[in-house]
Amino acid sequence: MPTSSYDLVVIGSGPAGEKGAAQAAYFGKRVLLVEREAVLGGAAVNTGTVPSKTLRETALYVSGFRQRGLYGLDYSFTAGLTVEQLMHRERLVVESEHAIIGRNLQRHRIEVIHGVASLINAHTVRVRDAGGSSEHDYRTDVILIATGSSPYHPPGVRFDNERIYDSDSILRMQAIPKTMAVVGGGVIGSEYASMFTALGVQVTLVDSGDCLLPFVDREIAGRLQSQLTRLGLRFIFGERVAKVDRNAERVNLILGSGEQIACEIALLAAGRQSNIEGLGLEAVGVRIGQRGLILVNEHYQTSVPSIYAAGDVVGFPALAGTSMEQARVAMVHAFDLRYKEQVSAIQPLAIYTVPEISMVGRSEEACRQAGLPYLVGRAYYDKSPRGLIIGDLSGMLKLVFSPADKKLLGVHHIGELASELVHIGAHAMAGGETIDAFIRAVYNYPTLADSYKYAAYDGLDEWRTWRHKQGLD
Repeated sequence: MPTSSYDLVVIGSGPAGEKGAAQAAYFGKRVLLVEREAVLGGAAVNTGTVPSKTLRETALYVSGFRQRGLYGLDYSFTAGLTVEQLMHRERLVVESEHAIIGRNLQRHRIEVIHGVASLINAHTVRVRDAGGSSEHDYRTDVILIATGSSPYHPPGVRFDNERIYDSDSILRMQAIPKTMAVVGGGVIGSEYASMFTALGVQVTLVDSGDCLLPFVDREIAGRLQSQLTRLGLRFIFGERVAKVDRNAERVNLILGSGEQIACEIALLAAGRQSNIEGLGLEAVGVRIGQRGLILVNEHYQTSVPSIYAAGDVVGFPALAGTSMEQARVAMVHAFDLRYKEQVSAIQPLAIYTVPEISMVGRSEEACRQAGLPYLVGRAYYDKSPRGLIIGDLSGMLKLVFSPADKKLLGVHHIGELASELVHIGAHAMAGGETIDAFIRAVYNYPTLADSYKYAAYDGLDEWRTWRHKQGLD
């Protein structure tokens, strides 16, 4: 069997695989990237992040969601619109992403082959072509596993992709339903539930927990739930799905309490599991955790020193931006590059619900659990000229900060452009700034960004009241 030699073999071309390969190649390493699918980009480009966010923008546009009630106008979902029409923009964006990734790999002189990879030992990767007719072994100093994750399928449920879908297949539905059930109140479930609600679909969301998005600041999550409820989204908490029945026309979810939910389609968003099947990791000594998560240290190095892993395959937070940084840090450590030696502790998170929410740092609940004193400053879009102009009257920015020195501890945002604006707060936190930094800053007018200034002024009022109560004035 023929053998070739490389400094690095990367398995998977998603965000972690692409950026890890490019990081090593940038420093002159000979890199081979192996991708089992016919296209590059992994789930982020092909079935997850990019397609779902493109669908979100399309849904907001065709439904007139952003303009509802603006200037006395009322828009509604265009009757008869097909999934193919909705997804037209998504296909264009994905094709463009394929080309961008291909050019990046080519620019870094990274060799790319398509096939199914497995590990023979700590320094040898075997690749079988798509047809299974030939195999080739590749000798390498370092291996990076960036194979991503797939939707978890609960036992006993048949995902037929006609009535019952997972988060990868939901975008391939044939027609926009009138009714829909979403099982799971995490990020994926909340995003899709809100998107289809914006399109006028009657959605019921079922979750076994007692609240939506439990890791999100409770005030922000509460505002999101209230707004979605006003749009018509029905929430059922504290319930598990005991059984899923279907026929040619509908799906029937039977809950533990005996309640039944009849709908045209159901999306089961029960989390994800790592794509490690067939890699042979345990046979070469790589330790594995629950749902196939690869266990790594702070350098994203596995229990086998020459093998690294990054991205969804190592678990939380399983975000594209963080995955890229994990892979870069892994390669810096693997080749002793002394460049990017750790992932930033300040990691913003965005959830593309309707409306979108974003956050960085500690929430009020996290501060209380850690016993940290804190104060809060808020600014509201309905008090912002830009908020009034664009018709977003429910957005809010919330700053959590330390009363002792006014240092910023957390930023929590709901409303238009939350996923973009959170980075202002993230940079301030990374620099150890206080809320005074926002008061000193000059912002364009009218903008949503100047919400930081007014949230800081609100926080300053709270701080002065706190000092007075403490007898510090």
